[in-house]
Amino acid sequence: MKLYGYWRSSAAYRVRIALNFKGIKVEQHSVHLVKNGGEQHARDYVSLNPQHLVPTLELDDGTVLTQSLAIMEYLEECAEGAKLLPESAIDKAQVRAMCLAVACEVHPLNNLRVLQYLATDMALSDEVKNAWYHHWIHEGFAAIEKMLARHSGQYCFGDSPTLADACLIPQVYNARRFNVPLDNYPNIVRIDKHCNSTQAFIDALPENQPDAQ
Repeated sequence: MKLYGYWRSSAAYRVRIALNFKGIKVEQHSVHLVKNGGEQHARDYVSLNPQHLVPTLELDDGTVLTQSLAIMEYLEECAEGAKLLPESAIDKAQVRAMCLAVACEVHPLNNLRVLQYLATDMALSDEVKNAWYHHWIHEGFAAIEKMLARHSGQYCFGDSPTLADACLIPQVYNARRFNVPLDNYPNIVRIDKHCNSTQAFIDALPENQPDAQ
């Protein structure tokens, strides 16, 4: 199994967390999102992932999967290891709502290609670009904080790790990279601290990846 990703991609980071909980070792292939104009735009890679995005998971039979949430759901359905979705349909829906709050509401507005567009095509200053980033983090985290107040224990949903934690922790990592104040989000900070004390999350950290720079 091959994982095409980039050490600082939060979407690839999510998948690494899920793989670690499933106990799956993969062959990692770095797709540098900045070098040479972005290796995600190279012809060979686009033949795997026509969206020019990471991650991409290539299964042993050659099947190619894209989109981090789809990959994690596949792993949950088909791989052994820790269960990352609860049992009941209602509880699954609550966890998926948290995942989507990060992956569909926050991350798409703040990912690399959006920030590059703001800086180049829109000619926005770093100050304005960072204000954009902070705004959408605060919008998303304010809502997620309330969701966690209803459902969290040690983790986002109760006292067992779920796909919601795999989505949230990379977004917190990114928020800290961009110096977003987190004082108003005690549940997010608490869960982030707990998750990053466990091995599956530690091993998935960007700085612990072979292509970290």
